[in-house]
Parts: sequence; C-alpha cells; structure tokens
Amino acid sequence: MNQHGTETPVRAFDRAYINGQFVTPHGSQVIDLINPTNNSVIGKVTLADEVDARNAIAAANEAFKTFSESSKQTRLDYLQRLHESVAKRMDDLVEATVLEYGAPQDRAQGSNMLAANIFLHFKEILGSFDLVKTVGHSEVALEPVGVVAIFTPWNSSAGSIAIKVAPAIAAGCTVVIKPSEMSAMQTQVLMESFHEAGLPPGVINFVTGRGEVVGTELTKSPGIQKIAFTGSTQVGKLIGKSALDTMKRLTLELGGKSPNVILDDADLSTAIPMAISACYLNNGQACIAASRLIVPEHMLDEVKRLAKAAVETIVVGDPRNKNVTVGPLASVKQYQRVQEYIRSGIEEGAEIVIGGLGHPAGLEGGNFVKPTVFANVRPDMRISREEIFGPVLSILTYKTEDEAIEMANDTEFGLIAYISSADREKAHRMARKIDAGRVMINTLSHDPLAPFGGFKQSGIGREGGIFGLEEFLEPKAIIG
Repeated sequence: MNQHGTETPVRAFDRAYINGQFVTPHGSQVIDLINPTNNSVIGKVTLADEVDARNAIAAANEAFKTFSESSKQTRLDYLQRLHESVAKRMDDLVEATVLEYGAPQDRAQGSNMLAANIFLHFKEILGSFDLVKTVGHSEVALEPVGVVAIFTPWNSSAGSIAIKVAPAIAAGCTVVIKPSEMSAMQTQVLMESFHEAGLPPGVINFVTGRGEVVGTELTKSPGIQKIAFTGSTQVGKLIGKSALDTMKRLTLELGGKSPNVILDDADLSTAIPMAISACYLNNGQACIAASRLIVPEHMLDEVKRLAKAAVETIVVGDPRNKNVTVGPLASVKQYQRVQEYIRSGIEEGAEIVIGGLGHPAGLEGGNFVKPTVFANVRPDMRISREEIFGPVLSILTYKTEDEAIEMANDTEFGLIAYISSADREKAHRMARKIDAGRVMINTLSHDPLAPFGGFKQSGIGREGGIFGLEEFLEPKAIIG
C-alpha cells in the first residue's frame, strides 16, 4: 500500500549502468524486493553476473585513462553536478528509503541529505588540497589510485555510496559500484541522478548482484586497484583476504559494538534519552549504534527508570507515518536474528527493563521488534559482545572510571564511542583512553569533515574529510 492507501505496483528493476548507459544485465536471476513494513513484494530485481562485472571493470579502466588526467577544476565541476542531481531527486530517494528499507521519515530525509551534501564537502576539500607537494628535496605527486570497486550495504545505501564516490571523483578515480540487492529502488534513483550529472562514460558504473558472484569478480579482478567496502566484519575479512592476491588498496568500514559511558556527573535527564536515540537510530540497524550503555552502579535504578520512560515515548510503526520513530527491520531474516539475541539475553539472565520477544501489538504483519532494554548485563553475555543490529540496548554497570574505560574497550570492535559528562576536560581525557575511531561527547552530531572509521576489527582506513580523500590517492616521489 502507498501513502494514499492503494496497492503499490510491483516495479521491475532490470538495468545495470555501464559505460554511461542503462543496459540489460547479462545475468538472468530475478529476486523479489520486499517492503519490510508488510512483507509484500514491491519489485522484481534482475541481478547482474560476472559478465556484467567484467564489462563494468573494462569500462572503468578505459575511462580511467583520461579521467585520471582531468584537471582539478573539471573534478570540482563534476562534484557540484553530482550534488545538484542527487538533491533534485531527494523526494524520490526518501520515498524509496522508507518503502524498501523501512527507515523513519526523519532518518530517511537526514541521511539522504547528507549523501547529497557529501559531494559539496569533497568539493570544498579538493579546492584547497595540493595534489603536488614539495617534501624534503622531492616533488610528491598524489595520483589517483585507479579503478575502485565500491561495496555498500542495505542499511545506509545512498550515504555509503556517496562517501566513496565523492572522494574517488575528487581524486580522479573511476568506480564500479556493487550496491545491495535489497536497495534496488534507491539504486535506481542514484543511477539516474549520476547519469544526469553528465560525467564521462565509464567513470561511474553500477552492477547490482550477489556478493558471491559480482562481489567475487570485483575482489579478484586485476582490473580493480582499490576496494572501498562498508558491511560486516565477517565479510570484510573475506574481501581483505581475497584482495591481497592482487595487492588491492583497502578501505573497510566494518561492524561495531559501541560503548556509551555515562559519568557520575552527567545530567541523566538528558543523557539517557540521548542514549536511547543513539542505540535505536535507523531502527537499531547502524554500525554506530550505541548498544552498550555503561553507567555508575549506584545510578542504575535511576537509569532504568529513565530508559523505560524514554522507550515508552517511542512510536513504532509504518515509517510512512511521520510520527513513527522506529520502523521495521529490513528483512524477516533480520527480525529472526534480533529475536534470537533477545532470547539469548533472557536465557543468560539479563533483566528486561522494557520490550522483549515478539512483535509489538498490532504490527504482526511486518518485521517489527519491540524496542528492548536489558539491565544487569554482564560483559560476557552475547548481547554485550556481538553486534545485534536491532533496537536492543544492554546496560552494564561500573564502580570506578578506570573500570568503565576497561569495560568500554572490552570488545573486538572500535568504531565509535559515546561519553556523557558535565566535565568537558574529564570527558576528553577519557575519550583519549577509549579505543574507537570517533568519540562523541554529549552529542549525537555528525562532522562530515572529520575522519570516520574503526580501530581493531571495526575496519581499515578512514572515510570523510581530507583523510577520506587521501585513501584514493597514491603518493609518487619524484627526486632530482
């Protein structure tokens, strides 16, 4: 059903974008595109195969010969055009994100506006960036790394694509994008937008296909010089191992199990509702979700009360309703995965503060989860150690700040961390001791010019800002 109450027609998503043209894929496998709000079929997606991937790689390599030598001004113009073409389709992009993914309206609008504006951020960065530097007695030319394979997930499609395409274009690289097959509607809007921007044929290519088919071809091909991947740590490791054979450069933005440390001087009336938002953003399906809330032991009762009250204000439901703040999970598989984690928390002895197993009342037809908070969680429990990817918060307690730091770092991940404190200097000292690529203090805000990426098993390399641009450049020293 669409927003007017009528049935949403089943659309065909049967095009790849290769060498500046929309083409019928060589691949013939067709899968259903599912609306997670009611699990109805809203699209039929024709998947690309190895042949399509090879064609896209060939087009990107041919385009690289000239695009790699394009002027800075040319690239600045292209970045401006890409921004304008994506911004022009914002309503379509938001609608697609809500319909095929289940994102709440505010999240869909905000994340897609960020995607459009990323091109402007890299235009700003490139404008003041020296592509040729003098270092010692040498000239150092920063040259484009080559053809880049871009892998993006279903939970942040446009943003994940834009944060990779923008620095690639700024650097003079060409790209082959393998978006999630679950994001075909969003991909269609982006393909059309990028086409309208009018870049030379072959600079940007899209092939939607299975990871084990298209992804494998891109990872193994000697025609790809770099991989930029966002997704799970497990898949990232497989890509990294395979890419080593051809010595590809890697940027891997992987999973997280982010700590949110509440210090004893924090204003709980602000910090705890913020903690709920930090965990439940994007329906809990975010690598940056603050899923471990680490609080002083003597404040636990008050934290539980405030967390329960905050969750009770959450509206779960059809994301086409602008009042909804938590929509469905992206698939039946995700719903079942999150149910298993909630079950494990119960079986391991954690206390349910609110939520629990099953669908919220009246929402049995979609992939809706009860927003859940666990207290008295031990660090060794699965819900405390593994990335759940759903609206499930675990509350852990500490006695001393040193114990809080140790608990925050007691994870294989290190993507992002959060701290709440009235003492800015103390919070900054703690931030330096936490193993994470970003630490947010008393805020959930985003700085698009700051680097984003992980310590430990949360990834390799950085996205965003000058650090993100340098990931797409190879330094060449010219001496004499």
